Amino acid sequence: MKLKQKKVPKPWGQLTLPKIFGGKQKEKIGEIWFAPPKAIAPALLVKYLFTSEKLSIQVHPNDRQARRQGLANGKEECWYILDAEPDAVIGIGLTKEVSTAKLRAAVVCDQIEQLVDWKPVKQGDIFYIPAGTIHAIGSGISLIEVQQNADVTYRLFDYGRPRELHLDDALAVATPAPYDMQYYVEAEADQSARLIDGPHFRLFQVMGDDNAILRGVVAGEWQIIPLEGQITTRGEAIGPGECGLCTNVSELDLSANVKSLIVCSMK
Repeated sequence: MKLKQKKVPKPWGQLTLPKIFGGKQKEKIGEIWFAPPKAIAPALLVKYLFTSEKLSIQVHPNDRQARRQGLANGKEECWYILDAEPDAVIGIGLTKEVSTAKLRAAVVCDQIEQLVDWKPVKQGDIFYIPAGTIHAIGSGISLIEVQQNADVTYRLFDYGRPRELHLDDALAVATPAPYDMQYYVEAEADQSARLIDGPHFRLFQVMGDDNAILRGVVAGEWQIIPLEGQITTRGEAIGPGECGLCTNVSELDLSANVKSLIVCSMK
């Protein structure tokens, strides 16, 4: 099925989106979500993000930590960079390992921004973000985010914006250390590949009708994110700027596909 598109205003969003999302907007749109009918509760959530300012420095809990707070699950995610201005950066992990006490002091003294490791990004970069990773997305970036379907974010720092911070919760789940670059992937522009192989989801880049990489994968659900061309599932065409959901990879017709991301939840 084709999932419903939801535009989410954000203070760091953009007033002009790609044409597939309507171009010029009346307010800053930071995220586009793809939501199923209320009767369906998918394990994953796909978003497009568009930034004109830095996002908050934040962290997410893992499943165990989230359940202690009465939540269904935590939040691990990945970013697929669609476009980035020449000086665009993301903050991911810290420049050095510190104690939780020193991390708290850096936040209280407004020094956390200097402690975060800001890395340059370009089109085609992919980052897997394990729960506990301190992170922030910089300005001038468009990306696709795939995440566990949980709305749980603990903000450490938000550049003076009038939004709630969650210092104690964030410190309780944060890993105050550098990012492990084993979680970084650079996608080959013209090759099918398994990009992410995490405990909660796998992300594939599929070129044309080459579905060999998808065969034999046992999954709870599949979400389809066409970048070029289209994929049909149960007679419904899913094109660029859209997202589809199905329960079995055999339901996918790739005959009109050029380039797509396909993600599956792990059972």
